[in-house]
Amino acid sequence: MAKGKKVSIYFCQSCGYESSKWMGQCPGCREWNTLVEELVEKKSAGKIKSAPGGNADLKPTKISEIDMQDKERMLTGFEELDRVLGGGIVPGSLVLVGGDPGIGKSTLLLQVCRNLAEERDVLYISGEESLQQIKMRAQRIGQFSDRLQLFCDTSLERIEQVVEREKPQVVIIDSIQTMYSEQVSSAPGSVSQVRETTARLLQIAKGMDITIFIVGHVTKEGVVAGPRVLEHMVDTVLYFEGERHASYRILRGVKNRFGSTNEIGVFEMREEGLQEVVNPSEFMLNGKPEGASGSIVACSMEGTRPILLEIQALVCQSNFGIPRRTAAGTDLTRMNLLMAVLEKRGGLSLSNCDAYVNIAGGIRMNEPAIDLGIIMALASSFRDQAIDGKVICFGEVGLSGEVRAVNMAQQRVSEARKLGFTVCILPKVSIPGLTDTKGIKVIGVENIREAIRWIKG
Repeated sequence: MAKGKKVSIYFCQSCGYESSKWMGQCPGCREWNTLVEELVEKKSAGKIKSAPGGNADLKPTKISEIDMQDKERMLTGFEELDRVLGGGIVPGSLVLVGGDPGIGKSTLLLQVCRNLAEERDVLYISGEESLQQIKMRAQRIGQFSDRLQLFCDTSLERIEQVVEREKPQVVIIDSIQTMYSEQVSSAPGSVSQVRETTARLLQIAKGMDITIFIVGHVTKEGVVAGPRVLEHMVDTVLYFEGERHASYRILRGVKNRFGSTNEIGVFEMREEGLQEVVNPSEFMLNGKPEGASGSIVACSMEGTRPILLEIQALVCQSNFGIPRRTAAGTDLTRMNLLMAVLEKRGGLSLSNCDAYVNIAGGIRMNEPAIDLGIIMALASSFRDQAIDGKVICFGEVGLSGEVRAVNMAQQRVSEARKLGFTVCILPKVSIPGLTDTKGIKVIGVENIREAIRWIKG
C-alpha cells in the first residue's frame, strides 16, 4: 500500500491536544509553550483492530454478575511496594514507573520479576539493554527462575506477537520512550509514539488480563517525559525518588486507581540490589546529634505510616542587606510564613537573621504537622539553647500562632514511644483522642509560646 502524505501536526505535551498550527497557549489545558511540531503520515481510515483477546459479544455486563474471584492481587515480594500499590498487583493493570536516570527503576523491576517468576510467567522486554547486559545485572541480584524470559526489541508490533504467543502474566517494558509503532511515522520518544504505544499496551493489558509495568524517563522538571496524557491513560503512576549519591530511595504513588496515593515505600541501594527499609524512622534518625541547638524530631504521616524525621535549623545574624533564607526538604514559602508567625506571635526578632532549615536524611516532607517542629528548631537555634533529645513534637501552626490539630495523633504517639521518646509535644485539642499514652508523657499546647517554653533555658 502506498504511503500517505506527511503533514505537520502540533501536539501539546501536557494534554495531547492536536492542532494544525502552532499556538502559544494550548486551548485544551491552557498551558503555555507546550505545543511541539511533529511530522505524521496522513492515512485513510481503515478497520479498527479489536483488543487482543477481546470478546466479540458487545453486550454490556451487569455489575452484580462480575466475578471477582480471579482478581486476587499478586504479591511482589516487597512489602513496601505492595503497600504503595494498595495491597499488591492488580491483574490486567497498567503501571507507570518514573524516575531519574540511574535511580534504580530497572533494578527494582528486575527484582520484582525475580520474586514473581517463582510462581508466574514473566516477560521482561528491554529497548535499552542487550540480553547480556541484563544478565550481568541479574547476576548481581541473585538466582532467577526459568519462568522469567527476556526479549530485546523496540517494535511494538513484534512485541505484541511475542506477548500473544507466550501469554505471560506480567510484562515489563523498559522503557516506553524507546518503543515505536510502525503505524506512526514520528521518531521513538515523540508525543505521537508515546501516546500510541501506551494506548496499544493498555489494550493488551485489559484484553488479555496481563499486568504491564512500563518504565518512563523523567524530564528536568521531574515529570515523566512525553505527553501528560500518558499519566491519565495508565492505572497507577509510581515515582522513584532520591539522590544518586545517597543510598536510600523513596517510591511514591501519585496516582492509583486501586489504592491510596498517600503511601510511600523506602528502599536502600546496596551492592546486591535494592533492600527494603522496614523502619524508616530509625533510618532517618541515624546520626542525630546530642545536645546541639536547632535540632528536634517531628512526626509526619505518609498514608498510614508515621515517619519520624529530624528537623535542623540554623539562625545567625545576617551580613547582607537582605537576610538569606534557605529550605532543604520542605517548602521555602512555608518556612518564611512560619518565621513571620514566630516573630509576630512568639516575640523573636528574626528580621535581620539568616535562616536555614533542613530535614536530615534528604527526605522531602510538606505535611503541615511538621510546622511545630520547624518553629521549635528555629527558636532553639535563635536562642542557642538545645532541646532534650527525648522530646518529639508535631502540630500545624496557624497565622495567629495557634497550634492546630492533625490527624492520626495516636499513631504518631505510638511510633514515638516505640523509638524511645519520653516526651511528646502536640496540639492540646488532640489529647482527648488519644487512647494509649503509657510510657510517654504527652504535653498539649495551644500556641507556639507554650511550645517554645520547653526549650532548655
